[in-house]
Amino acid sequence: MLATERPSRQGVKITNVVRLNSQRFLNRELSQLAFNERVLTLAQRTGVPLGERLRFLCIVSANLDEFFEIRVSDLMDKLRESSELGAASPQWETFVQISERAHVLVDQQYALYNQKVMPALAHSHVVILNHKQRSPQQRAWVRDYYRREVLPLLSPIGLDPSHPFPQVMNKALNFIVQLQGKDAFGRPSAIAIVKVPRALPRVIALPQALAPGRQAFVLLSSVIRAHLTDLFPRRTLAGFSQFRVTRDSDLWVDEREVSNLREALQFELTQRHFGNAVRLEVLRTCPPHLEELLRDQFHLPHEAVYRVEGPVNLVRMNQLVDHLLRPEHRFPPLLPAWPARLTQGADIFEAIRRGDILLHHPFESFEPVIEMLRQATVDPQVVAIRMTLYRTGTGSVLVDLLEDAARRGKEVTVVVELQARFDEEANINLAERLEAVGAQVVYGLVGMKTHAKLMQIVRREERRGRIRLIPYVHLGTGNYHPTTTKLYTDFGMLTAERAICADVEKIFMHLTSLTRVQRLRHLWLAPFTLQKRIIAAIAYEGRLARAGNAGRIIAKVNALSDEATINALYEASKAGVSIDLIVRGACSLRPGVPGLSENIRVRSVIGRFLEHHRIYYFGAGGTAQVYLASADWMGRNLLRRIEIAWPVLDPVLRARVIDEGLKPYLHDTADAWILGPSGRYAGPRSTGTGFSAQRSLLSSLAQQSEAA
Repeated sequence: MLATERPSRQGVKITNVVRLNSQRFLNRELSQLAFNERVLTLAQRTGVPLGERLRFLCIVSANLDEFFEIRVSDLMDKLRESSELGAASPQWETFVQISERAHVLVDQQYALYNQKVMPALAHSHVVILNHKQRSPQQRAWVRDYYRREVLPLLSPIGLDPSHPFPQVMNKALNFIVQLQGKDAFGRPSAIAIVKVPRALPRVIALPQALAPGRQAFVLLSSVIRAHLTDLFPRRTLAGFSQFRVTRDSDLWVDEREVSNLREALQFELTQRHFGNAVRLEVLRTCPPHLEELLRDQFHLPHEAVYRVEGPVNLVRMNQLVDHLLRPEHRFPPLLPAWPARLTQGADIFEAIRRGDILLHHPFESFEPVIEMLRQATVDPQVVAIRMTLYRTGTGSVLVDLLEDAARRGKEVTVVVELQARFDEEANINLAERLEAVGAQVVYGLVGMKTHAKLMQIVRREERRGRIRLIPYVHLGTGNYHPTTTKLYTDFGMLTAERAICADVEKIFMHLTSLTRVQRLRHLWLAPFTLQKRIIAAIAYEGRLARAGNAGRIIAKVNALSDEATINALYEASKAGVSIDLIVRGACSLRPGVPGLSENIRVRSVIGRFLEHHRIYYFGAGGTAQVYLASADWMGRNLLRRIEIAWPVLDPVLRARVIDEGLKPYLHDTADAWILGPSGRYAGPRSTGTGFSAQRSLLSSLAQQSEAA
């Protein structure tokens, strides 16, 4: 391998590995598309409730949006910079491969929407009515709604030298309209743009009286389409199409120039909506000359145009799922269990003193974490609270509690990651809220996202006749986001173990003071020791195997693309180590290649909940070591972020992690996909009657009810 250096878009030098032997690695972007292909199969399953099937279609669209905004945009930037956009080159060939695979995926997605999901919903008395399908009474209601709610927000723009093509925001829905006849000044202006108001709901419910026995809806785009001619009186509509542009949405901050990260990001956020175009979506019926006009306007090649048969922007169809009234259209509500080692309403710090407490979300409630902070806020013995915030969601109860604690005079220190992708604005707002009540807010590090999930609470307690400051800690594999804890699988741990708490205190000292990290006893910390420790643990299993002992590695992560880690796994496989990897999303490792990775198996589990655990298991010659972590095995996580991995020291809890976080997934036959050396995945052996890890955990951990 050779390495080259280039300045990244964040202004930080990063190492790019030149792949001399690409056969060792799978393409990350194609692997990410393969993940979305697996998600799409959930929308195909007849055993999944209809509303949830539609939601999985929406999830694929949301994932593709981010894929184009971040991954494809980076590739297109390189093509533009090297003047290779459309020219023969290895990078252009990669772009074409990605585009071909993405087009097939989108076509499959809309075919499923039109031919399976929506007809099944219609059979179940849930319909979306277009203009032709609406009765005279329904058309009258739509006309009134248009005049009251929509027309006042529309500003159609006719194009001429004084009205050039308007700024089109990222992912906003628009109409392009071709007109015949002359405008008010006698000129034959032919093209107009109509922006669809973002403030209005995309899915509109008709009154029950107008659709007895059914839930009937109309789409905002259909409402506007039915009245397009009203916007251009005395003109003839000769052609039209909806269109939507996806733009480069990666924020760029140069640490060599920036003096205030928050101000720099606030400026960048205003530019995000108008980055370089990377994808154009139009209706399948879009006239070719209008597509060409749009493509030229946004400087896109043919490969970047996606013709769709249905709503442009399926993400917004989530609104329809939220409207569904019949319980059988949705998954039964989840009733998370309260952890057995905790009593609701009891002193949570006393419970932690008795022993570490493991939380397994979403099967077990996230409420103990909130309760820990809630008790700390009003507890006069609590003197300090420290916390990292990456994503919290809007209106977070955790932020409310931190504000209250600061008002009550606690020493509150919060590390807010302003560069959490697509949450930058929300995090800037919460940082300002916390600063306003006197909390100490640290904005992470420029070019080095703080992705670790840590909370430390310091109490003044009497121990052995002396008053001491005693820390309590929560560590998590997922975000402090009460909503996603009901949708993502994650582990959290509450502990007062002295060495771990001391490590956490050192990490907070590092984040706030920027001093060197003192030696940590238990925690592995990126970007300093985490990758080295992982590779060393993998290498140790290899040495055991070469000595004739059983080497064993199991890892569960969201993505695997770090080449140094992959190469270490290859070496361990060649030494005879048995390796199982549970990788939900993109995986660049090729499993099952003779002489390279024949002892490595890779599976991806896709089910009702988003698999989000990060678990590292090393056999260690019979003294198994289990680490929980915030980090995936990707270069950015191991080398360009603040991440942690911590050991599960309690043998009972260690066994729980293995029994709940690893074993069920290795035996899953209902939701597990097996990766082959070519990069293709083999689907589940049985999606109906097979063993499902998630269903098993619901049954054994969540409250015993119809929901479980």
